[in-house]
Amino acid sequence: MIDFTGKVALVTGGARDIGRAVSLVLARQGAKIAVNYYDNPGDADETVKLIANGGGKAAAIQADVTKEEDVKRLVAKTLELVGPKIDVLIHVAGGLVARKKMEEMDGAFWDTVLDLNLKSTFLVCREALPHMSDGGSIVTFTSQAARDGGGAGAIAYATAKGGVLTFTRGLAKELGPRKIRVNAVSPGMINTTFHNTFTKPEIRQRVASMTPLGREGEASEVANLVAFLASSEASFINGEAVEINGGIFFA
Repeated sequence: MIDFTGKVALVTGGARDIGRAVSLVLARQGAKIAVNYYDNPGDADETVKLIANGGGKAAAIQADVTKEEDVKRLVAKTLELVGPKIDVLIHVAGGLVARKKMEEMDGAFWDTVLDLNLKSTFLVCREALPHMSDGGSIVTFTSQAARDGGGAGAIAYATAKGGVLTFTRGLAKELGPRKIRVNAVSPGMINTTFHNTFTKPEIRQRVASMTPLGREGEASEVANLVAFLASSEASFINGEAVEINGGIFFA
């Protein structure tokens, strides 16, 4: 049985889609949740309401995780409103921003995508770690794109997620003496706002048809994997990136 009773979890990007699903499953398993959001307070408040309706405790905290001062404030508010420590850190926040081929990208776009996915991972982990319990856990989000280079116009995103993969492995080694495990999940085609925004329906249908399980994944399925990796049930799993893609790609 996965049990987070008495644990505090900070979930970045926790307001909707996979982040919301992660927040809800951890709350059902007893964790108190800091739900970070960027620009969607309505979604964040709804996530907090859903947790409260289930008897859990949560607080919504706005922060731009690409900005150092915002991340410092996010951690401070987590300790103030949910704390007094952080046991579980789940860094879901990230995104594609836009699909652009090499000749369409300028330096500002490249920096935006790298900051959103890779720099944010560094900042959130760095600021949370002094307040994390020994024996805690961190789950980062990489992507199938980190392994296969991504779809059309996703070079910057794939590069950033490849960096997250390497960062996760390095941090897992560094935090071993504190018994803090660091793992990543690597989603393929998941039914989320991400693909509603950036992937054409015909491409989604084609990918689903090519997947051995014959469908897209759901946010709740990713969340269940996250919860397992963050829990004591995964106590000897460290530095791994677990693919969740229905069998369409094997690392």
